Amino acid sequence: MRKTLMIAAAALAMAAAPAASLAHHGWSSYDASQTVSVTATLSDVTWGNPHGTAKVAHAGKTWDLILAPVSRMEARGLTRAMLGPGQTVTIEGYARRDGTAELRLERITAGGKTVELR
Repeated sequence: MRKTLMIAAAALAMAAAPAASLAHHGWSSYDASQTVSVTATLSDVTWGNPHGTAKVAHAGKTWDLILAPVSRMEARGLTRAMLGPGQTVTIEGYARRDGTAELRLERITAGGKTVELR
């Protein structure tokens, strides 16, 4: 019985691994050679895992922002209240290489506090 449970658990873990890897992404699709810095107002903020997200309007586009995991942001003093929709922030990060309006944030200044996200 114990062996059957162990085999079933291992099979379940192996089946879930591909789904988990598809749900997340690597950072190689972002151009780390040039930092983008913008002061803008947040909208559509999501406080969740695997990382938070938000949107800002900049240069005639709506940009998707990739934040850090919630636990990291909170450990570094960034709270959900500091990143609510309508909050003006200064963001620094890397744009996608393919021209998609998306930034992987390295740091954010909100409520007078600058937080390193990576």
